[in-house]
Amino acid sequence: MNLYAESSAVLSWLLGEPAGESVLGLLERADIVVTSELTLVECDRALIRARSMGALSEAERMDRRAALNNAAAGWHILTLATEILDRAREPFPGKLLRTLDALHIASLLAARAGVPGLALLTFHHGLGAVARQLGFACVPGALPIGG
Repeated sequence: MNLYAESSAVLSWLLGEPAGESVLGLLERADIVVTSELTLVECDRALIRARSMGALSEAERMDRRAALNNAAAGWHILTLATEILDRAREPFPGKLLRTLDALHIASLLAARAGVPGLALLTFHHGLGAVARQLGFACVPGALPIGG
């Protein structure tokens, strides 16, 4: 399976949420993992936020950041190139998307050009709905978050 790893799914793993182990398993078993540099920034920001709220110690934050960097070393990281930025500025089918969500969908579309059978790994209901309308499979299909 080829996966685009979106921030909500990666964070479920990094933050030790119940579905995190299944996300890690999917990432480890995937033939190809693609993500946006946006995912790495969002994950780092969430770890910093968790640290500032006392949910993580500084050592835990650094360990989880290292785990993310180690995993991402084997992923294909898309830069927010002009093609992606231009596509994110256009409408998408169905639900209106916030800026960062539009950047993820535009990145997913750009990745599809080079990665056959790409599926979206997300827990974000809104992103999943738009991705399905664009012909993508979504995994793991757990309870949606966000809108």
